[in-house]
Amino acid sequence: MFTGIVEEIGTVHTIKKSSSSMQLIIRCSHVLSDVKKGDSISVNGVCLTVSDFSKTEFAADVMPESFIATSLSTLKSGSRVNLERAMAANGRFGGHFVTGHVDCVGEIIAVRPIENAIYIDIQMDSAFQTYLVPKGSITVDGTSLTVFSIFEHGFTISLIPVTQADSVLGHKRVGDFVNVECDILAKYIERIVLRKEAGPPGGLTMEALANSGFLD
Repeated sequence: MFTGIVEEIGTVHTIKKSSSSMQLIIRCSHVLSDVKKGDSISVNGVCLTVSDFSKTEFAADVMPESFIATSLSTLKSGSRVNLERAMAANGRFGGHFVTGHVDCVGEIIAVRPIENAIYIDIQMDSAFQTYLVPKGSITVDGTSLTVFSIFEHGFTISLIPVTQADSVLGHKRVGDFVNVECDILAKYIERIVLRKEAGPPGGLTMEALANSGFLD
């Protein structure tokens, strides 16, 4: 579990890529301060497991599911990435609940600097629009953000100066792809509502009880 507060911008040093998987070696410093083999680190919003590390870099494998469903496959040697260690239970919760399980890949279709902010329009699969609410939470490339507005097939975010400086989003351009994770709370609510409409597990409904003679 993560918070979406980026701790450090790392640099992809080496990529070992096959047809539908790859290994990333990422240079960084801060997130390595207490790293252990098997730890989870969010890389542009994708939860990856540390398979090896040194004082200056760590390695992580990207399995086919993540390779296909995220923008990690577009990374190149020298690409900058947002990094965050798994959330600790003894600190402040600065963002929102982020799982590191990407819902879809979005495409930046507009970037508009306005005063000290940068407004970014992101187009994505309309199937995930139901999870968006104005002023609600959204994760873009591992960064916890607020949905500024919603439009058909997409949404708008606004980057404050600190987010521009401390994440890779401030350097994104039109045509770039980003990893999008919708608020997990919205998914739980949807699941609960659907289950409520369908009745308890196993098809146990008031009608089924009456038909079986349990109700008069």
